[in-house]
Amino acid sequence: MSKPRSPRTENRNRDLYRYASLGTQLLVAIGLAVFLGIKADGWLRTFPLFSCVLPSLVLFGIFYKLVRETRKPKKP
Repeated sequence: MSKPRSPRTENRNRDLYRYASLGTQLLVAIGLAVFLGIKADGWLRTFPLFSCVLPSLVLFGIFYKLVRETRKPKKP
């Protein structure tokens, strides 16, 4: 028979899934921003402006979201 899980183990697993999902979101968002930036630069025939700006904006937004989601809530 398997042992019942302790609340501490469940909290660790929940945190692991939470941060793994945030990391996956980061990788997908940056990859998509780079892809769209390259396509936009090719379509507009510009130097790699969008290839640099779009991933930078995505990084800023993801880090802002990360800070907001991982901040401890204020106690009333």
